[in-house]
Amino acid sequence: MSFADLGLSDELLQAVTTAGYDTPTPIQAQAIPSVLMMRDLIGIAQTGTGKTASFVLPMIDILAHGRRRALMPRSLILEPTRELAAQVAENFEKYGKNHDLKMALLIGGVQMGDQIKALQDGVDVLIATPGRLMDLFERGKILLTGCDLLVIDEADRMLDMGFIPDIENICTKLPAARQTLLFSATMPPPIEKLAAKFLSNPKKIEVARAATANVNIAQHKVFLDQRKKREALRTLLRTDDVKTAIVFCNRKTTVRELNKSLQGHGFASGEIHGDMDQSARLAELKRFKDGQVNILVASDVAARGLDIKGVSHVFNFDTPWHPDDYVHRIGRTGRAGATGRAFTFVSAADAEAIENVEKLTKVEIPVFTLDSSAKAPPKQDAPQDKPAKQKSSAQSSRQRKSETPVEAETETRAAKPEPRSRPPRRREREPEPEAVEDGAWNGPIPGFLQVSALA
Repeated sequence: MSFADLGLSDELLQAVTTAGYDTPTPIQAQAIPSVLMMRDLIGIAQTGTGKTASFVLPMIDILAHGRRRALMPRSLILEPTRELAAQVAENFEKYGKNHDLKMALLIGGVQMGDQIKALQDGVDVLIATPGRLMDLFERGKILLTGCDLLVIDEADRMLDMGFIPDIENICTKLPAARQTLLFSATMPPPIEKLAAKFLSNPKKIEVARAATANVNIAQHKVFLDQRKKREALRTLLRTDDVKTAIVFCNRKTTVRELNKSLQGHGFASGEIHGDMDQSARLAELKRFKDGQVNILVASDVAARGLDIKGVSHVFNFDTPWHPDDYVHRIGRTGRAGATGRAFTFVSAADAEAIENVEKLTKVEIPVFTLDSSAKAPPKQDAPQDKPAKQKSSAQSSRQRKSETPVEAETETRAAKPEPRSRPPRRREREPEPEAVEDGAWNGPIPGFLQVSALA
């Protein structure tokens, strides 16, 4: 089957071909004809299956007919995070370049002025996070009575973030006679209840069990001491043919510290976590996508939904606390038919967490044993032999340096302490935040859509 068999317009098929695609994924093949027939839809699909295009493509053709009205968007896409909203905008830019459509992004972390102006000019597609949408609605800056198509994306993620009451409130503001599409990786009872309440006779599509990891991903678990995780990560980054990698940590402090450690050992790495403001997060993602850094250290803020092409490896520096997060984390690789590798570090404290992961996925993850002979040259890593003596020498060196610098320098050369006892050069290598103009949007700028909403 090809995209031409799905009933899409010639203009849209040309954009899809230009983007380099000719064969739809299973969820695209099943969802697109139903959406074009204006049916309500429930799509259950694991990450990396092409879910976003399964609603973006038919929406472009549907919205090609009709006209824009001030303050009344014609369609609404709800996303749980700003990053996912920006990603959907990228899809509209890529596939809708042959159509005259306007779009607005309503997300937190940016100023409202230009967003409100775009709504006043009229938009075909409104992509929003629930919080910002409700804020503008309560201010009287937007009307939802003209919205005939609603997409609720990443519904289970919405549930995790506490957005379900907001979504229910938003649904009551929309016309009763509308088309509603709901996509989710899992269908817990609250999501089933939401679908039963607001969807009318939906077609249900399930292309894979949500708890099943992608078969294109080679999974491994590495048993090791907590203190050996950084060394093990560096070894694998140097020896496992890593092109690009995302390293997931459970804590934001671990993300920051690990990124500094990797940079100090000569790796081109960046970081993304919830404590960063929106412009910094988007700038860091852009650096990763553009190849300025090939390793991204992340918290679970980046685990779901972000479609970053060509990620060859995923490393769970910490075994995730919630087993569902494991599936979403490793789903950053092995996307769109490509293969990938996922390594999960398991310390004694992670024993229960990895058991829960294997129970959920119904797969016993193979054990990977690090080959000590494959380790990288020691010129960048700290020497590992005789650690007790090295520690003593380092302490002695620091004590003497405060009294007699010349003697301390001589002692340092003689004892060869670990590099971390030297003055920390790593601070010089930390990436400086990219300068942005006040109020400027740093996400993707969808050119064809004439986005004036990106304040």
